[in-house]
Amino acid sequence: MNWKRALEEYRNYLVLEKAYANNTVDAYLGDLNKLISFCSTKLNILDCTKLTVESIRLFIIELHEQEASSKSQARILSSLKSFYNYLELEECISSNPFAKIDNPSIERKLPETLSKEEIDKIINSVDLSANFGERNRTILETLYSCGLRVSELVNLQCSRLFLDDGFLIVIGKGSKERLVPLNKILTTYLKNYLVLVRAHQNISAGHEDFVFLNNRGKQLTRVMIFTIVKKQTRIAGITKKVSPHTFRHSFASHLLAGGADLRAIQSLLGHESISTTEIYLHIDRSFVREEIIAHHPRK
Repeated sequence: MNWKRALEEYRNYLVLEKAYANNTVDAYLGDLNKLISFCSTKLNILDCTKLTVESIRLFIIELHEQEASSKSQARILSSLKSFYNYLELEECISSNPFAKIDNPSIERKLPETLSKEEIDKIINSVDLSANFGERNRTILETLYSCGLRVSELVNLQCSRLFLDDGFLIVIGKGSKERLVPLNKILTTYLKNYLVLVRAHQNISAGHEDFVFLNNRGKQLTRVMIFTIVKKQTRIAGITKKVSPHTFRHSFASHLLAGGADLRAIQSLLGHESISTTEIYLHIDRSFVREEIIAHHPRK
């Protein structure tokens, strides 16, 4: 089977059967195209069923020479393994060449988090008298109070807000839905934004159900959310490297520090595996260590 045909069928599988989001599908295919380019130009392998273990090892050497990080290598190999698992499932190959390939070990870095005081400082730095001040404050509070991914925030829908009942429904990775409770502060901010700002906008066709809109009445982009976060972080005088995901990390670590169950945090974040959530245990322990060093009489 040639690469082009295999790629088309694999895309259909990811979209139709796995129900992956477009960004996820593009990421998988982008990694796969790296292998295709290498095999076609350097090994003259034009049939995906002809890949060997030795060919894969040569590709890994190529990634090393390109100075790809261990994290990038692991992601690429994971994408390729998924593709060859699919080929095996479809009985296009009798043996999987990736079965004998181990992923590189990854140095697990703890994500940057903000203190509760820093979160408050950033959110309170929003000028509510400015255009879309109410919207921007609500966006920042939603990121923190609900622990949303950027993609989940920009795709948040009015029809999935249940403000009087105190929860919202998020469409996460793989189009999976999860219920996230709302606190009183965020509920108030959302109501104010919806009534004072959004209700007075001319909303573009096809964007009627999105919660957060730009000045043309269209769904906000991921880039715009990054811009809002960077701007308010700078205004608040926070020197840490802060992104929208930092609010999500802070949400999880603050819940854990407050005594929340790890399984509950996993559910709120929409993590498929508990091992992904367990990284926040290390954040919490590092915080405890810092507190001991700072305040213990025998420091």
